[in-house]
Amino acid sequence: VQLVESGGGLVQVGGSLRLSCEVSGISAKDGAIGWFRQAPGKEREGVACRWNSDGSTKHSDSVKGRFTISKDNAKNTVYLQMTNLKPEDTAVYYCGVVEWPGGCGSSWRNYDSWGQGTQVTVSS
Repeated sequence: VQLVESGGGLVQVGGSLRLSCEVSGISAKDGAIGWFRQAPGKEREGVACRWNSDGSTKHSDSVKGRFTISKDNAKNTVYLQMTNLKPEDTAVYYCGVVEWPGGCGSSWRNYDSWGQGTQVTVSS
């Protein structure tokens, strides 16, 4: 399984970014794909997740209403659309895959594959 992220960068408060995660080497119908972030000195935290089985999604309370996870099946790419960005959103963002029997309730420690990470910096 290979995950390649892109789309990070520097943005001002209130701005928007779209992160992409191209996934290859997996055709699982179960499990999930999630976006996580990790700020310096902090533990990795879940931001958004999408179940492979039915495409349902969940978002953390800290980003609900601002971030949206989606997938383009034709491109095998998962997106994280981020709007109304805040300084506290600054972190390295990772996409990860958890295979069955894991899912969106799984801890990041149980994820099977990760991308290389992409830096998002929100300046005030």
